[in-house]
Amino acid sequence: MHGFYRIAACVPQLKVADVSYNVDKIVAQMRSPEIRDAAAVLFPELAVTAYSCGDLFHNSALLDAAEAAVRKIAEHCADGTLYVVGMPVRWQGRLFNAALVFQNGGLLGIVPKSNLPNYREFYEKRYFSSGFGIRGASVDFAGFGNVPFGTDLIFDVSSEFRVGIEICEDMWTTIPPSSNLALNGATLLLNPSASNELVGKAEYRKELVRTQSARCVAAYAYVSAGVHESTTDTVCGGHAIVAENGSVLLDSERFSRVGEIHTADVDLRRICAARLSDSPYAAGVEVAPVRDFRFVKANAVPDVKQLKRRIAPRPFVPSDRALRDFRCREIFSIQSAGLAKRIEHTSAKKLVIGISGGLDSTLALLVCVNTLKLLNRPADDVIAVTMPGFGTTDRTYNNAVGLCRELGTSLLEISIREACLEHFRSIGHDPENHNVVYENSQARERTQILLDLANRENGIAVGTGDLSESAMGWCTYNGDHISMYSVNCSVPKTLIRYVIEWVGDNSSGEIRRILQDIIDTPVSPELLPAEKDGTIRQKTEDIIGPYEIHDFFLYHFLKYGASPEKLLFLAESAFHGEYSPDKLKQFLKTFLRRFFSQQFKRSCMPDGPKVGTISLSPRGDWRMPSDASASLWFADLEQNGISL
Repeated sequence: MHGFYRIAACVPQLKVADVSYNVDKIVAQMRSPEIRDAAAVLFPELAVTAYSCGDLFHNSALLDAAEAAVRKIAEHCADGTLYVVGMPVRWQGRLFNAALVFQNGGLLGIVPKSNLPNYREFYEKRYFSSGFGIRGASVDFAGFGNVPFGTDLIFDVSSEFRVGIEICEDMWTTIPPSSNLALNGATLLLNPSASNELVGKAEYRKELVRTQSARCVAAYAYVSAGVHESTTDTVCGGHAIVAENGSVLLDSERFSRVGEIHTADVDLRRICAARLSDSPYAAGVEVAPVRDFRFVKANAVPDVKQLKRRIAPRPFVPSDRALRDFRCREIFSIQSAGLAKRIEHTSAKKLVIGISGGLDSTLALLVCVNTLKLLNRPADDVIAVTMPGFGTTDRTYNNAVGLCRELGTSLLEISIREACLEHFRSIGHDPENHNVVYENSQARERTQILLDLANRENGIAVGTGDLSESAMGWCTYNGDHISMYSVNCSVPKTLIRYVIEWVGDNSSGEIRRILQDIIDTPVSPELLPAEKDGTIRQKTEDIIGPYEIHDFFLYHFLKYGASPEKLLFLAESAFHGEYSPDKLKQFLKTFLRRFFSQQFKRSCMPDGPKVGTISLSPRGDWRMPSDASASLWFADLEQNGISL
């Protein structure tokens, strides 16, 4: 379903060296309704015998029982799910710690462990041989003839679902086998493990999984043996972890006394998209030292019937408060550093900025003041200009003026009404006709004032437009679209509120109060006359739709190349009925139409700092023809039965 696959990590109860008991527990979990829709099910390292059998691994009774159990396990793998089970395997007079892959009642392949720990509490080389270098081999095992055997196996379900396997210690090495597996096409990496628990080890283990998923641009699932392994010298905890390209989706509780099944839904289509456009993956493939991998064909795996994964409705905004505050501090610092460099390079004497009492100009003003503080210059080197027009309301005007006074900036008030009326007379426009000419002339008049003031003061005009406005083209060409440096250009609207809130939380009481009221004010360009009661008449989100929706579409469209159909699916999952399907379709149509048609504005954007992974700079991240057609994207929806 749209590239989502459910991965299950199972920690069965076991008894050390009791193969029959262990297999019964493994089979019971295979039958569990919790894994009915799972595409892959992962069991721990040596789960059939237990990891901690010690010298019993040299006894043929244990090894014979383990091999005989393979048939029973296979019988219960009759569905399309891929099952990965750890057990000892004899081959050519040697014993291997291996992972067996089952599907549809058959044994698809056997992957031996490459890196055997043999230090402190580990003695694996006493029992097992390394699988390193075994490539192109096959084995007749448990009556399954000619089974692919080696460390060169990738299990190929489809172009987006390809599985590579490494075992426990493999992940902890300098160059994990999973790195080469990923570089040769594996999108899902599985690790059956029996890692023991030590103080601090679980957090380190989770970080290894997370970072390996990021380096490999892959999904990575890990599960270690549980508490019923031998406790003679160590204790295992049954740790299940699933990560996707650097994000942890599952980090289970440990030390359960009963069998545990943990699941997570990974987005492998998103992984494929990230490899194409948003990572150094391709460069890594070009210099990959190992290329002779075997692709073992597997059948289709079960689809996810109902997504259990949480889709963040505001992907630009961390849900955790501490992380969000850290992110806001980083953004504010990047903006200030970028502007400081531009001031130093141009020897600018003043910063000129238009203030409206809205979100964007407020954040830009705060950045200007902070930048001058970094440069040990006074706040009154900021010339803040309020330019009341036909739609300016008392609320926004008073907030703008009050904030400038509290911050100690210079303040100018220049009304644009008469200048615009004169312009209307010059071009023969009826001022009662509140069309695009009426609106855009105000934006261009304000920009002319700011640019000319900057020239007069030997300064630079600081732009206020944000990432969301650039994406939607919600700016006036050669009006607020233009500046000498644009500090907000890669900050989305949904995040700007939180950056301002963070500044407010670290400011005096009156500044905090003003900033909170600005946050609470409806987003508006204030280009049309106010309502009779003096409130804002022109509300942007009533016209083009909520910015939280457009930011959501923008994130998934740019970062992961999501199709229109998947954008709608993700939005429906993220917003949980907050918007009807018809409304979401309407908003998506608006997003696609405006994103494509307004590229010409982005093709000549002013300079400004990139603060996150998504930017629309024509010099950096986004190079799109201004005359590209959106027909293909609309047709995608039509072909999938979604009429716009």
